[in-house]
Amino acid sequence: MGETQYYTATTIDGYIADENNSLDWLFQVDRTVGAESGFDKFFAGVGAMALGATTYQWVLDHEGVLDEPSKWQDWYGTTPSWVFTHRSLPAVPGADIRFVHGDVAPVHAAMAAAAGERNIWIIGGGELAGQFADQGLLDQVLLGVAPVTLGAGAPVLPRRLIGRLTLVDVEQDKQFANLTYNVGT
Repeated sequence: MGETQYYTATTIDGYIADENNSLDWLFQVDRTVGAESGFDKFFAGVGAMALGATTYQWVLDHEGVLDEPSKWQDWYGTTPSWVFTHRSLPAVPGADIRFVHGDVAPVHAAMAAAAGERNIWIIGGGELAGQFADQGLLDQVLLGVAPVTLGAGAPVLPRRLIGRLTLVDVEQDKQFANLTYNVGT
């Protein structure tokens, strides 16, 4: 079985989105894109994905994926995705998306079975990643820290994980500092 990884970008003051759930700040910072990017290398090992409803809705609204479903396939291929939500959301045509709610543990088991030896990517948000951490199901936190401050917004991981994180890697990607932490119990 692969690892369960929370891979996200954050500001230096610890926010993944602004107070309006916007990620616009992220696209204003210089980083490597394309085949040489850290994302492409990371995603090559992903076998299943988990998204919160707000993250999924942002992708739908800001990337026009319902109008151009091929975008989803271009980004994520046929990787199965679980969207944790308490509301009705549209599925991207042709994408393997499963809408779920409740305890993350039984869903994690289904995701692990689908991923096989590959990794599970917890896309976001921070509260969803926190629920996996609460259950002891989060193995790594991978942060791309951008030289941006927002002052308010959605926190990167709204949990106290004192003594559970071990820094295992640091890399620079243009203006981003990429930090990898193993998560202990």
